[in-house]
Amino acid sequence: MSIVVQGVTKLYGQQKALDNISFEVKTGEIVAFLGPNGAGKTTMMRIITGFIPATSGKVFVNGIEASEDNTGIKKRIGYLPENNPLYPEMYVREYLGFVASMYRTGEPVKKQIDNIIDITGLAPEQKKHIGSLSKGYRQRVGLAQALIHDPDVLILDEATSGLDPNQIVEIRNLIKEAGKEKTVLLSTHIMQEVEAICDRIIIIDKGVIVADEKKSGIYSKIKRRRQTVLVEFDTSTGEDDLRSIRNISEVRQVRDRLWQIESDAEEDIRPALFEFAVKNKLTVLSLKREENNLEEIFRHLTGG
Repeated sequence: MSIVVQGVTKLYGQQKALDNISFEVKTGEIVAFLGPNGAGKTTMMRIITGFIPATSGKVFVNGIEASEDNTGIKKRIGYLPENNPLYPEMYVREYLGFVASMYRTGEPVKKQIDNIIDITGLAPEQKKHIGSLSKGYRQRVGLAQALIHDPDVLILDEATSGLDPNQIVEIRNLIKEAGKEKTVLLSTHIMQEVEAICDRIIIIDKGVIVADEKKSGIYSKIKRRRQTVLVEFDTSTGEDDLRSIRNISEVRQVRDRLWQIESDAEEDIRPALFEFAVKNKLTVLSLKREENNLEEIFRHLTGG
């Protein structure tokens, strides 16, 4: 079970939305597919799911080539698009039954509906019209329709959009559980979501892949130019005193006894801060050097 993308290019007239894109997602991987608006993420997802054709290149889902068996790959994919199109006039159970019946899996439809309602936490709202649901519950309905036929591959575009913090945790856990047996490609603008559930990160910009790394390796993509340290002392001290420490470039008071210290030097400034504390009879309550974060890496690679 996998997604294989080979040299995919997509043209809209003279505009090149995707430029010779290649990557693979294997079974058991949850891969983040990131990029700024207009980078080509949604176009790539629509090509993988068979909704639009590539101008050139090939896409395989579980060994099936998309252009040769469009219907075959759709049976194997669960797709939650960003705008989550639903039928607002239908009841939740009615809609899920309609979706389940289209896939013809051989499973009793009622059993499929009961199972997916339980998994996605839709039980309290299952007898309501979709149009009367909150945005969070409508998102759950979208996720339920993507999962109801137990697909091998999940393509999720902003899966937790509109959910409250508790619901986000529940849906993340559901995606993580699904990712143990399925191939999951997840597009999101929430970097904490990537940190929480993804194994690997692909970043696309202007139709070109600019990074494809394991999550643990993505942080080496940029080298922090300036050290930033947060230090908290047990008593107050003066800004001018902190500026007197060697190699200090900037000092900013975050709150009463918490300071953000910056340095352009290659030498680690934390030992100097400890020396300063000892000399001035201060106790260091906390000392943390800020490392590269995913948002910073994203901005660096996409020109943000």
